[in-house]
Amino acid sequence: SRAGMVLSVLVILLLSMFYEAIKMGKAVLLQRALLALPRSLSQESLVEPEEGGAGPAQGRWFWYHVGQTLFHVVQVVLGYMVMLAVMSYNAWIFLGAIAGSVLGYFM
Repeated sequence: SRAGMVLSVLVILLLSMFYEAIKMGKAVLLQRALLALPRSLSQESLVEPEEGGAGPAQGRWFWYHVGQTLFHVVQVVLGYMVMLAVMSYNAWIFLGAIAGSVLGYFM
């Protein structure tokens, strides 16, 4: 039906937009992770390691890396979902995926 097709295109459009948002969030987390790293290894070696073994910079970096990993999993799942929808060879679904990607990147 027409309503079903419009809803399908809208869902694919939103999934494509969400894919672009996840991609951007992953880039922001990468930037924060790089800023959390110590400036140099010599500065890190001057500080006595605590009994836990990891300093505060390493702890922050680890959690940013965990966040990036979770973002990556969501990005891969969304990417494959959009790809499978496009592989239905429906022109409207294809245009919805393209429009969602463009709008998501623009936003």
